[in-house]
Amino acid sequence: MPDGRFRHGLIVGKFYPLHAGHSHLIRTALRACDRLTVELIGASVESVTVAAREQWIREEHPTAHVVAFVDDTPVDFASETAWDAHTRIIAGALDAPVDAVFTSDAYGEELARRLGATWVQVDPGRVRNPVSGAAVRADLAAHWHELAPAVRATLTPRIVVLGAESTGSTTLAAALADELGTLWVPEYGRELSITREGGLAAPWRGDEFDLIVDRQIAMEDAALRQTPAPVLVCDTDVLATALWHERYMGAPAPRILARAAEHRPALYVLTGDEIPFVQDGTRDGEHIRARMQARFRAVLQGQPVPWLEVGGDVPARVRTALPAVHDALARALSFTAPLEGRPMDEQLALQRRAGR
Repeated sequence: MPDGRFRHGLIVGKFYPLHAGHSHLIRTALRACDRLTVELIGASVESVTVAAREQWIREEHPTAHVVAFVDDTPVDFASETAWDAHTRIIAGALDAPVDAVFTSDAYGEELARRLGATWVQVDPGRVRNPVSGAAVRADLAAHWHELAPAVRATLTPRIVVLGAESTGSTTLAAALADELGTLWVPEYGRELSITREGGLAAPWRGDEFDLIVDRQIAMEDAALRQTPAPVLVCDTDVLATALWHERYMGAPAPRILARAAEHRPALYVLTGDEIPFVQDGTRDGEHIRARMQARFRAVLQGQPVPWLEVGGDVPARVRTALPAVHDALARALSFTAPLEGRPMDEQLALQRRAGR
């Protein structure tokens, strides 16, 4: 890196997703510049929204100036026309000229020249940070340690275990999480039913179910940032809370159903009611269980998330659930291919042969 400090540096990228190599590049530029602009240039074909990626960068690097937008112009480093188009877009998104362009890849030299800036190459060949967006997209689990908490929280799919009272949902949630090497989130509504004013004997109020939803989602959000693997198991969720509202208040809650529709998991696992009912002092009773279980089945059949019902002992339930869990994770953890032209090495070779 050249000696001295730059007034205004620039980094451009897809950040699809943001990883440790990106963050090293941004931190290096922040140390070297009075001001740094990060241009996040996404494409409409990519499966993580530009808004989500922008939020990752803002959270991880709050002192950088972030500009995010969609550009569906194909990349072709061998094309003068493509270079001109991209340079106009990149320069047009700046609020002031830059005097340094920071990249790891070699395209930065030409971009800096076109912007009248100095090229600063950081970690050439990715020796210090041997990670790339393509590698992360190809195997998210293997590169999970390369991702910041905010990125993990966005990308982690949820597996929700639910069912009527005394069907073993909590036990199965814990067992699945152990099998998958991850965390699980307990049911906040169960805690509230004991600690609320009046305890179990007091009639339920509608607003208490909104509180349950808020607290349940908050617990999930906290856990999503800490998962050691790209999956989180949840004992109940918003949809189940909507059904318990219906049970205790006598009518569905459109507002809670709407929140459930906005907060869908990758898979629902319904625990069967064939096991003996156990009254632990907090449950309605066995006479309610079959009716609630039928209601759970009917609602799950009418919504778009894949689901299955499991029965037997805990090991049998885990064995039955795992194939569906892995299928759901494979779907949830896939990325659409980014918008690209020729491979970068080929493009640069063509550019050099053309004398550009």
